[in-house]
Amino acid sequence: MKKICIATGTRAEYGLLKPIIDKVYHSVDMELQLVVTGMHLSTEFGLTYREIEEDGYPIISKIEMLLSSDTAVGITKSMGLALIGFADFFEKYHPDIIIILGDRYEMLAVASAAMIARIPIAHIHGGELTEGAIDEAIRHSITKMSYLHFTSTQEYRNRVIQMGEQPSNVYNVGSLGVESIKALMLMDRICLEEELHFTFDRPTAMVTYHPVTLENLTAERQFGNILSVLNKHKELKVIFTKANSDAHGRIINQMIDCFVEENGDRCISFTSMGQLRYLSSLQFCDMVIGNSSSGLIEAPSFRIPTINIGDRQRGRVCAESVVHCGNKTEDIECALQKVLRTNFKELIKGVNNPYEGLNTSEKILEVVNIELSKGIELKKKFYNIELNI
Repeated sequence: MKKICIATGTRAEYGLLKPIIDKVYHSVDMELQLVVTGMHLSTEFGLTYREIEEDGYPIISKIEMLLSSDTAVGITKSMGLALIGFADFFEKYHPDIIIILGDRYEMLAVASAAMIARIPIAHIHGGELTEGAIDEAIRHSITKMSYLHFTSTQEYRNRVIQMGEQPSNVYNVGSLGVESIKALMLMDRICLEEELHFTFDRPTAMVTYHPVTLENLTAERQFGNILSVLNKHKELKVIFTKANSDAHGRIINQMIDCFVEENGDRCISFTSMGQLRYLSSLQFCDMVIGNSSSGLIEAPSFRIPTINIGDRQRGRVCAESVVHCGNKTEDIECALQKVLRTNFKELIKGVNNPYEGLNTSEKILEVVNIELSKGIELKKKFYNIELNI
Protein backbone atom coordinates (compact mmCIF):
# COMPACT_ATOMS: atom_id res chain seq x y z
CA MET A 1 0.00 0.00 0.00
CA LYS A 2 1.41 3.37 -1.02
CA LYS A 3 1.01 5.86 1.83
CA ILE A 4 -0.39 9.10 0.37
CA CYS A 5 -0.34 12.02 2.78
CA ILE A 6 -2.64 14.97 2.03
CA ALA A 7 -2.38 18.12 4.14
CA THR A 8 -5.05 20.80 4.42
CA GLY A 9 -5.25 23.96 6.50
CA THR A 10 -8.24 25.89 5.15
CA ARG A 11 -11.87 25.34 4.15
CA ALA A 12 -11.28 26.35 0.52
CA GLU A 13 -8.24 24.13 0.15
CA TYR A 14 -10.11 21.10 1.48
CA GLY A 15 -12.92 21.69 -1.00
CA LEU A 16 -10.43 21.63 -3.86
CA LEU A 17 -8.59 18.56 -2.56
CA LYS A 18 -11.74 16.60 -1.81
CA PRO A 19 -11.87 14.66 -5.15
CA ILE A 20 -8.30 13.47 -4.58
CA ILE A 21 -8.97 12.63 -0.93
CA ASP A 22 -12.01 10.61 -1.97
CA LYS A 23 -10.16 8.64 -4.64
CA VAL A 24 -7.24 7.81 -2.34
CA TYR A 25 -9.61 6.81 0.48
CA HIS A 26 -11.47 4.37 -1.77
CA SER A 27 -8.35 3.06 -3.53
CA VAL A 28 -7.28 -0.57 -3.09
CA ASP A 29 -3.56 0.16 -3.42
CA MET A 30 -3.23 3.54 -1.65
CA GLU A 31 -3.49 4.39 2.05
CA LEU A 32 -4.84 7.83 2.93
CA GLN A 33 -2.94 9.82 5.55
CA LEU A 34 -5.13 12.91 5.93
CA VAL A 35 -3.68 15.67 8.13
CA VAL A 36 -5.54 18.81 9.14
CA THR A 37 -4.03 21.96 10.57
CA GLY A 38 -4.42 25.76 10.59
CA MET A 39 -7.92 27.23 10.39
CA HIS A 40 -9.57 23.80 10.41
CA LEU A 41 -8.82 23.54 14.13
CA SER A 42 -9.79 27.10 15.06
CA THR A 43 -13.09 27.93 16.78
CA GLU A 44 -12.88 31.43 15.28
CA PHE A 45 -12.79 30.02 11.76
CA GLY A 46 -15.54 27.48 12.26
CA LEU A 47 -13.75 24.27 13.36
CA THR A 48 -14.04 23.09 9.78
CA TYR A 49 -12.29 19.77 10.45
CA ARG A 50 -15.79 18.67 11.49
CA GLU A 51 -16.95 19.06 7.89
CA ILE A 52 -14.20 16.64 6.86
CA GLU A 53 -15.31 14.12 9.47
CA GLU A 54 -18.94 14.54 8.42
CA ASP A 55 -17.88 13.70 4.87
CA GLY A 56 -16.60 10.39 6.23
CA TYR A 57 -12.86 10.80 5.75
CA PRO A 58 -10.63 9.64 8.63
CA ILE A 59 -8.19 12.27 9.90
CA ILE A 60 -4.94 10.62 10.91
CA SER A 61 -3.60 13.67 12.74
CA LYS A 62 -4.68 17.15 13.84
CA ILE A 63 -1.69 19.45 14.09
CA GLU A 64 -2.31 22.65 16.03
CA MET A 65 -0.42 25.67 14.75
CA LEU A 66 -2.65 28.75 14.54
CA LEU A 67 -2.14 31.42 17.17
CA SER A 68 -5.04 33.79 17.87
CA SER A 69 -3.24 36.61 16.11
CA ASP A 70 -3.15 37.91 12.56
CA THR A 71 -0.03 40.04 12.95
CA ALA A 72 3.19 39.26 11.08
CA VAL A 73 4.75 38.06 14.34
CA GLY A 74 1.77 35.82 15.13
CA ILE A 75 1.74 34.26 11.68
CA THR A 76 5.50 33.63 11.74
CA LYS A 77 5.22 31.94 15.13
CA SER A 78 2.32 29.85 13.79
CA MET A 79 4.59 28.66 11.00
CA GLY A 80 7.15 27.67 13.61
CA LEU A 81 4.57 25.58 15.43
CA ALA A 82 3.60 23.92 12.16
CA LEU A 83 7.23 23.01 11.47
CA ILE A 84 7.53 21.34 14.86
CA GLY A 85 4.21 19.52 14.52
CA PHE A 86 4.87 18.20 11.01
CA ALA A 87 8.42 17.18 11.87
CA ASP A 88 6.95 14.89 14.54
CA PHE A 89 4.23 13.67 12.16
CA PHE A 90 6.67 12.69 9.40
CA GLU A 91 8.93 10.94 11.88
CA LYS A 92 5.99 8.85 13.10
CA TYR A 93 4.07 8.04 9.90
CA HIS A 94 6.68 8.06 7.06
CA PRO A 95 4.39 8.78 4.09
CA ASP A 96 5.64 7.80 0.63
CA ILE A 97 4.57 11.18 -0.78
CA ILE A 98 2.71 14.28 0.38
CA ILE A 99 0.25 16.21 -1.77
CA ILE A 100 0.13 19.97 -1.18
CA LEU A 101 -2.11 22.52 -2.86
CA GLY A 102 -1.43 26.18 -3.34
CA ASP A 103 0.45 28.93 -1.69
CA ARG A 104 -0.48 29.60 1.92
CA TYR A 105 1.99 29.96 4.76
CA GLU A 106 0.67 26.79 6.43
CA MET A 107 1.76 24.77 3.40
CA LEU A 108 5.16 26.46 3.26
CA ALA A 109 5.83 25.07 6.73
CA VAL A 110 4.53 21.65 5.71
CA ALA A 111 6.70 21.59 2.58
CA SER A 112 9.79 22.66 4.50
CA ALA A 113 9.35 19.86 7.03
CA ALA A 114 8.67 17.30 4.27
CA MET A 115 11.74 18.35 2.28
CA ILE A 116 14.01 17.94 5.30
CA ALA A 117 12.40 14.58 6.08
CA ARG A 118 13.16 13.51 2.46
CA ILE A 119 9.52 12.98 1.62
CA PRO A 120 8.63 13.72 -2.04
CA ILE A 121 6.17 16.55 -2.55
CA ALA A 122 3.49 16.69 -5.25
CA HIS A 123 2.44 20.33 -5.66
CA ILE A 124 -0.87 21.46 -7.17
CA HIS A 125 -1.49 24.97 -8.61
CA GLY A 126 2.14 25.98 -9.04
CA GLY A 127 3.40 28.58 -11.51
CA GLU A 128 0.61 31.08 -10.86
CA LEU A 129 1.08 34.78 -10.23
CA THR A 130 -0.51 36.82 -7.44
CA GLU A 131 1.67 39.90 -7.38
CA GLY A 132 -0.10 41.62 -4.50
CA ALA A 133 0.32 38.84 -1.97
CA ILE A 134 3.10 36.97 -0.18
CA ASP A 135 1.40 33.88 -1.62
CA GLU A 136 3.41 34.28 -4.83
CA ALA A 137 6.80 33.89 -3.13
CA ILE A 138 5.43 31.02 -1.03
CA ARG A 139 4.02 29.27 -4.10
CA HIS A 140 7.31 29.49 -6.00
CA SER A 141 9.24 28.33 -2.93
CA ILE A 142 7.04 25.23 -2.63
CA THR A 143 7.61 24.59 -6.34
CA LYS A 144 11.37 24.38 -5.80
CA MET A 145 10.89 21.95 -2.90
CA SER A 146 8.57 19.72 -4.93
CA TYR A 147 9.23 16.81 -7.26
CA LEU A 148 5.90 16.53 -9.10
CA HIS A 149 3.96 19.56 -10.35
CA PHE A 150 0.32 19.77 -11.42
CA THR A 151 -0.57 23.13 -12.94
CA SER A 152 -3.97 24.48 -13.92
CA THR A 153 -3.06 26.03 -17.31
CA GLN A 154 -0.34 25.59 -19.93
CA GLU A 155 1.03 29.06 -19.17
CA TYR A 156 1.57 28.04 -15.56
CA ARG A 157 3.23 24.79 -16.67
CA ASN A 158 5.65 26.82 -18.80
CA ARG A 159 6.45 29.02 -15.81
CA VAL A 160 7.26 26.06 -13.54
CA ILE A 161 9.61 24.75 -16.24
CA GLN A 162 11.10 28.26 -16.49
CA MET A 163 11.95 27.91 -12.80
CA GLY A 164 14.20 24.94 -13.63
CA GLU A 165 11.84 22.01 -13.10
CA GLN A 166 12.11 19.06 -15.48
CA PRO A 167 9.31 19.17 -18.12
CA SER A 168 8.69 15.45 -17.62
CA ASN A 169 7.64 16.17 -14.04
CA VAL A 170 5.28 19.08 -14.82
CA TYR A 171 1.69 18.30 -15.86
CA ASN A 172 -1.05 20.68 -16.99
CA VAL A 173 -4.20 19.05 -15.61
CA GLY A 174 -6.64 21.95 -15.18
CA SER A 175 -8.22 23.11 -11.94
CA LEU A 176 -9.64 20.82 -9.28
CA GLY A 177 -12.21 23.50 -8.50
CA VAL A 178 -13.62 23.42 -12.02
CA GLU A 179 -13.68 19.61 -11.90
CA SER A 180 -15.79 19.80 -8.73
CA ILE A 181 -18.35 22.05 -10.42
CA LYS A 182 -18.89 19.39 -13.06
CA ALA A 183 -18.86 16.45 -10.65
CA LEU A 184 -20.96 17.76 -7.76
CA MET A 185 -24.73 17.55 -7.72
CA LEU A 186 -25.40 21.16 -6.80
CA MET A 187 -28.32 22.08 -4.58
CA ASP A 188 -31.52 23.33 -6.17
CA ARG A 189 -32.76 26.80 -5.37
CA ILE A 190 -35.45 25.81 -2.87
CA CYS A 191 -33.18 23.53 -0.83
CA LEU A 192 -30.36 26.06 -0.91
CA GLU A 193 -32.55 28.93 0.26
CA GLU A 194 -33.81 26.81 3.14
CA GLU A 195 -30.26 25.85 4.05
CA LEU A 196 -28.94 29.42 3.94
CA HIS A 197 -32.05 31.15 5.30
CA PHE A 198 -31.62 33.52 2.37
CA THR A 199 -33.62 34.10 -0.81
CA PHE A 200 -32.28 34.84 -4.30
CA ASP A 201 -35.23 37.06 -5.12
CA ARG A 202 -33.26 39.94 -6.58
CA PRO A 203 -29.72 40.55 -7.96
CA THR A 204 -27.18 38.97 -5.60
CA ALA A 205 -23.41 39.41 -5.21
CA MET A 206 -21.01 36.93 -3.62
CA VAL A 207 -18.36 39.02 -1.85
CA THR A 208 -15.02 37.67 -0.63
CA TYR A 209 -12.13 39.99 0.19
CA HIS A 210 -8.78 39.08 1.71
CA PRO A 211 -5.98 41.40 2.88
CA VAL A 212 -3.40 42.33 0.25
CA THR A 213 -0.48 40.95 2.21
CA LEU A 214 2.30 42.83 0.42
CA GLU A 215 0.70 46.13 1.40
CA ASN A 216 0.88 47.72 4.83
CA LEU A 217 -2.33 48.31 6.80
CA THR A 218 -4.61 48.79 3.77
CA ALA A 219 -7.29 46.18 4.58
CA GLU A 220 -9.64 48.45 6.52
CA ARG A 221 -9.59 51.29 4.00
CA GLN A 222 -9.89 49.09 0.93
CA PHE A 223 -12.69 46.92 2.27
CA GLY A 224 -14.41 50.04 3.55
CA ASN A 225 -14.53 51.27 -0.05
CA ILE A 226 -16.26 48.05 -1.12
CA LEU A 227 -18.84 48.41 1.65
CA SER A 228 -19.39 52.04 0.68
CA VAL A 229 -20.31 50.99 -2.86
CA LEU A 230 -22.52 48.15 -1.64
CA ASN A 231 -24.28 50.56 0.70
CA LYS A 232 -25.29 52.72 -2.28
CA HIS A 233 -26.73 49.77 -4.15
CA LYS A 234 -29.64 48.76 -1.96
CA GLU A 235 -31.05 46.78 -4.89
CA LEU A 236 -28.27 44.21 -4.44
CA LYS A 237 -28.42 41.36 -1.98
CA VAL A 238 -25.04 40.22 -0.66
CA ILE A 239 -23.51 36.97 0.57
CA PHE A 240 -20.22 37.57 2.37
CA THR A 241 -17.70 34.80 2.89
CA LYS A 242 -15.25 35.91 5.55
CA ALA A 243 -11.52 36.50 5.20
CA ASN A 244 -8.98 33.87 6.12
CA SER A 245 -6.25 34.06 8.76
CA ASP A 246 -3.92 36.34 6.79
CA ALA A 247 -2.52 39.41 8.49
CA HIS A 248 -5.39 41.83 9.31
CA GLY A 249 -8.08 39.41 8.12
CA ARG A 250 -9.90 39.86 11.41
CA ILE A 251 -10.39 43.56 10.65
CA ILE A 252 -12.33 42.64 7.51
CA ASN A 253 -14.43 40.09 9.38
CA GLN A 254 -15.40 42.61 12.04
CA MET A 255 -16.45 45.06 9.31
CA ILE A 256 -18.56 42.33 7.69
CA ASP A 257 -20.32 41.64 10.98
CA CYS A 258 -21.20 45.31 11.43
CA PHE A 259 -22.42 45.71 7.84
CA VAL A 260 -24.60 42.60 8.00
CA GLU A 261 -26.08 43.75 11.31
CA GLU A 262 -27.05 47.08 9.72
CA ASN A 263 -28.32 45.48 6.49
CA GLY A 264 -29.82 42.24 7.74
CA ASP A 265 -32.72 42.44 5.30
CA ARG A 266 -30.42 41.89 2.31
CA CYS A 267 -27.08 40.59 3.61
CA ILE A 268 -25.77 37.39 5.16
CA SER A 269 -22.27 36.21 6.06
CA PHE A 270 -20.48 32.90 6.58
CA THR A 271 -17.23 31.93 8.24
CA SER A 272 -17.35 28.76 6.15
CA MET A 273 -20.03 27.94 3.58
CA GLY A 274 -18.52 24.61 2.62
CA GLN A 275 -17.83 23.73 -1.01
CA LEU A 276 -21.29 22.45 -1.87
CA ARG A 277 -23.18 25.46 -0.53
CA TYR A 278 -20.66 27.89 -1.99
CA LEU A 279 -20.74 26.46 -5.51
CA SER A 280 -24.49 25.96 -5.34
CA SER A 281 -24.87 29.64 -4.43
CA LEU A 282 -22.74 30.77 -7.37
CA GLN A 283 -25.26 29.30 -9.82
CA PHE A 284 -27.89 31.74 -8.48
CA CYS A 285 -25.61 34.77 -7.94
CA ASP A 286 -25.35 37.56 -10.48
CA MET A 287 -21.73 38.43 -9.80
CA VAL A 288 -18.66 37.83 -7.64
CA ILE A 289 -16.95 40.81 -6.02
CA GLY A 290 -13.60 40.88 -4.22
CA ASN A 291 -10.11 39.48 -4.65
CA SER A 292 -10.45 35.74 -4.05
CA SER A 293 -8.95 33.27 -6.51
CA SER A 294 -12.38 31.64 -6.75
CA GLY A 295 -13.67 34.63 -8.68
CA LEU A 296 -11.06 33.94 -11.36
CA ILE A 297 -10.97 30.16 -11.34
CA GLU A 298 -14.44 28.83 -10.48
CA ALA A 299 -16.85 31.72 -11.16
CA PRO A 300 -16.33 31.82 -14.97
CA SER A 301 -17.76 28.29 -15.21
CA PHE A 302 -21.10 29.73 -14.05
CA ARG A 303 -20.99 32.41 -16.77
CA ILE A 304 -21.25 35.20 -14.23
CA PRO A 305 -19.03 38.30 -14.04
CA THR A 306 -16.29 38.79 -11.48
CA ILE A 307 -15.16 42.19 -10.25
CA ASN A 308 -11.54 41.58 -9.27
CA ILE A 309 -10.43 44.41 -7.01
CA GLY A 310 -6.85 45.55 -6.50
CA ASP A 311 -3.55 43.72 -6.85
CA ARG A 312 -3.91 40.53 -4.81
CA GLN A 313 -4.64 38.39 -7.90
CA ARG A 314 -2.66 40.48 -10.38
CA GLY A 315 -0.91 38.27 -12.93
CA ARG A 316 -3.32 35.34 -12.97
CA VAL A 317 -4.74 33.99 -16.21
CA CYS A 318 -8.31 35.30 -16.50
CA ALA A 319 -11.49 34.61 -18.44
CA GLU A 320 -13.22 37.43 -20.32
CA SER A 321 -15.88 37.51 -17.61
CA VAL A 322 -13.39 39.03 -15.14
CA VAL A 323 -13.41 42.83 -14.80
CA HIS A 324 -10.34 44.25 -13.09
CA CYS A 325 -10.47 47.49 -11.15
CA GLY A 326 -8.58 49.52 -8.56
CA ASN A 327 -9.54 49.63 -4.90
CA LYS A 328 -10.89 53.19 -4.81
CA THR A 329 -14.62 53.74 -4.42
CA GLU A 330 -14.99 55.23 -7.89
CA ASP A 331 -13.08 52.31 -9.47
CA ILE A 332 -15.34 49.75 -7.84
CA GLU A 333 -18.48 51.70 -8.75
CA CYS A 334 -17.39 51.92 -12.38
CA ALA A 335 -16.74 48.16 -12.53
CA LEU A 336 -20.09 47.41 -10.92
CA GLN A 337 -21.92 49.58 -13.43
CA LYS A 338 -20.17 47.69 -16.24
CA VAL A 339 -21.19 44.21 -15.07
CA LEU A 340 -24.76 45.35 -14.42
CA ARG A 341 -25.22 46.27 -18.08
CA THR A 342 -27.35 43.81 -20.01
CA ASN A 343 -24.93 43.74 -22.95
CA PHE A 344 -22.04 42.62 -20.71
CA LYS A 345 -24.06 39.71 -19.37
CA GLU A 346 -24.86 38.74 -22.97
CA LEU A 347 -21.20 38.96 -23.96
CA ILE A 348 -20.07 36.43 -21.35
CA LYS A 349 -22.78 33.83 -21.87
CA GLY A 350 -20.41 31.70 -23.91
CA VAL A 351 -17.20 32.54 -22.06
CA ASN A 352 -14.52 29.85 -21.88
CA ASN A 353 -12.91 29.06 -18.53
CA PRO A 354 -9.13 28.76 -19.09
CA TYR A 355 -8.83 26.60 -15.96
CA GLU A 356 -11.05 23.84 -17.29
CA GLY A 357 -9.41 20.41 -17.55
CA LEU A 358 -10.53 16.83 -17.95
CA ASN A 359 -10.46 14.26 -15.11
CA THR A 360 -8.06 16.43 -13.12
CA SER A 361 -7.94 14.44 -9.88
CA GLU A 362 -7.72 11.14 -11.74
CA LYS A 363 -4.75 12.35 -13.78
CA ILE A 364 -2.94 13.60 -10.68
CA LEU A 365 -3.25 10.26 -8.88
CA GLU A 366 -2.34 8.30 -11.99
CA VAL A 367 0.95 10.18 -12.21
CA VAL A 368 1.59 9.85 -8.46
CA ASN A 369 1.00 6.09 -8.67
CA ILE A 370 3.34 5.65 -11.63
CA GLU A 371 6.12 7.70 -10.05
CA LEU A 372 5.89 5.87 -6.74
CA SER A 373 6.00 2.54 -8.55
CA LYS A 374 9.17 3.56 -10.38
CA GLY A 375 10.76 5.01 -7.26
CA ILE A 376 11.28 8.75 -6.86
CA GLU A 377 14.81 10.14 -7.04
CA LEU A 378 14.87 13.27 -4.90
CA LYS A 379 18.05 14.62 -6.50
CA LYS A 380 16.70 17.02 -9.12
CA LYS A 381 18.66 18.28 -12.10
CA PHE A 382 18.00 21.95 -12.93
CA TYR A 383 16.38 22.31 -16.35
CA ASN A 384 18.04 25.15 -18.22
CA ILE A 385 15.68 26.39 -20.93
CA GLU A 386 18.33 28.29 -22.89
CA LEU A 387 20.70 25.33 -23.06
CA ASN A 388 17.86 22.77 -23.06
CA ILE A 389 19.80 20.53 -20.68
